[in-house]
Amino acid sequence: MTELWNAGTPGLVALPSGRRLRGRGLRHGLPEGQTPTFTVHLTDHEPPRPPWESVWVPWRDFWLPADPVDALRRLRDAYERAPAERVEVCCGGGVGRTGTALSAICVFEGMDPKEAVRWVRRTYHSRAVEVPWQRRFVRQAHAASTGGNGPA
Repeated sequence: MTELWNAGTPGLVALPSGRRLRGRGLRHGLPEGQTPTFTVHLTDHEPPRPPWESVWVPWRDFWLPADPVDALRRLRDAYERAPAERVEVCCGGGVGRTGTALSAICVFEGMDPKEAVRWVRRTYHSRAVEVPWQRRFVRQAHAASTGGNGPA
């Protein structure tokens, strides 16, 4: 089993279930300390491949993922891997897209979409989920988790 994220890791989000994920902005560089074992990149251009496993979700700044269903599937995978791996979710600045993705992951925990956004703003970044359509994406994650359209 992989050693999980240390408690003092910058950008660390500890979900109510105990799962730990790191959010970060690619523009800020890789923090010192532990490296991820799995990263979800939320960017408009495919990023350089890191030396660990990663996936790319095409997602323009201040917008929504190019393929929301695929994005939810990849975020669900990140959520499922978090108990046993060092999972990271990142975008350019580490705020809007990353915060939206972390909010969607909180919905997978069973949180109501509004509470998920409030929780991520409180525990990760106060400006997370920057635009109304990103809040709508979090609601879409809820619909997918509760048997609506999209991946479960």
